[in-house]
Amino acid sequence: MSDNETAELVIIGAGTGGYRAAFMAADLGLDVTLIDPEVNPGGVCLYRGCIPTKALLQLAKIKEDAVSLADKGLKFSEPDIDIDKIRKWKEKVVSKLTGGLGQLVKSRKINYIRGRAKFKDNESLDLELTDGGSEKLKFKNAIIATGVVPAALPGIDINIPGVMDYSEALEIKDIPGNLLVVGGGYIGLEMATIYHSLGSKVTICELTPGFLPGTDKDLLDEYMKTGSDIYKDIFLETKVENVKEKGKKLEVKFRNKEKGSFTATYDKMLVAIGQKPDTSFLGIDRLNIDTDDKGYIKVNGAQQTAEKNIYAIGDITGPPLLAHKASYEGMIAAEAIAGKKVVNDSRAIPSVVYTEPEIAVCGLTENEAAEQDIKYEKVKFPWQASGRAVAMGAAHGFTKLLIDPETERLLGAGIVGKNAGDLIPEIAVAIEIAATAEDLSLIIHPHPTLSETIMEAAELFYGHPVHIHRKRSKRK
Repeated sequence: MSDNETAELVIIGAGTGGYRAAFMAADLGLDVTLIDPEVNPGGVCLYRGCIPTKALLQLAKIKEDAVSLADKGLKFSEPDIDIDKIRKWKEKVVSKLTGGLGQLVKSRKINYIRGRAKFKDNESLDLELTDGGSEKLKFKNAIIATGVVPAALPGIDINIPGVMDYSEALEIKDIPGNLLVVGGGYIGLEMATIYHSLGSKVTICELTPGFLPGTDKDLLDEYMKTGSDIYKDIFLETKVENVKEKGKKLEVKFRNKEKGSFTATYDKMLVAIGQKPDTSFLGIDRLNIDTDDKGYIKVNGAQQTAEKNIYAIGDITGPPLLAHKASYEGMIAAEAIAGKKVVNDSRAIPSVVYTEPEIAVCGLTENEAAEQDIKYEKVKFPWQASGRAVAMGAAHGFTKLLIDPETERLLGAGIVGKNAGDLIPEIAVAIEIAATAEDLSLIIHPHPTLSETIMEAAELFYGHPVHIHRKRSKRK
């Protein structure tokens, strides 16, 4: 593209939101330029996040499933872990998926530029090209899809050998004998699951009173019944005050709310305390773009910023920081730029923590209901009453529904148990279409499946589930 040409739409960042926006816009007939440093689209999700994490978690799941069969009469020998082959397989998965996206870019005739972009004003960009050199690019419309970066642990030098962020941890350079995970959010829990399965003794440290801050307590309590077995030690309400090298190990100083100060030694430490927006390289200070007190870009229902020709999508616009949320917002922004009347009106964005057991939620949580003074009724169907769960050896868990007592519409849900993430979309659909508990209870579910727990939770609201006995509801 010459300096005199003007791009119809330029998208900065080719992660899940960015490439979705690019593909949708191209399909709608727009000329699209997509800018990202990587050789192919994919962003953090495909290169250093969702996909490599889930590839490794799949191996962890297979191993743990095999181990759990011993007391059922099917015993396997201890697996031989070849870390080099595991790493190559993970990289092959990433390469295949990102390469496929690269082919889709070409087939849609999208102009893909490898580099980093900085706003010069609201109609032009300065580009630093990955292969060297620079360019200027004029545009009519732009979408910011640059995501977030890992948050740093205050006072801790991330450059100390053995201190990792999640990107480095996913490289699986070796398997530390003793690993400290700092942060009990979904990244910390999932990485702990992976490394435990590969042979590490894992200690986890969390500043708040529990894992996954904001998650309903009953979901966490159920997870802890079996999920906590992977941890050598769990330090809650504990802060990391200092880290220093001690030979080839790390000496970590902690401060606990009740125990006070103490130290322990580990082979490696993973810092996974969350993520934060980083717009410093974008030059948005040159634009009329508003951010909140945490630095996230403010947008309207069409993902439009205060600069009418500039949109923002995904993590850079704030929580929840989820790839599928970014993808949805990318579609909305592309359609808005193409002239369609659209608005982001999602009501039940599902979220899944891929631990063992999994935790999945969508819609309203009990914590949110309390904060917003929303009335609800709760029903929970225990998986120990599910024939499929018992047959799978996965009876720990439950399916919870939050229901409006007046309209009987579904407000939210939480599931904890094996493959919970595969079940939650059904409830998300029900919430989005304003379905009632009766609607769910009347849908015939295949038997025996875990999906029946959704149906029976809905039946429980009316007092007549098949596989547990409860006092009949006064409802008809």
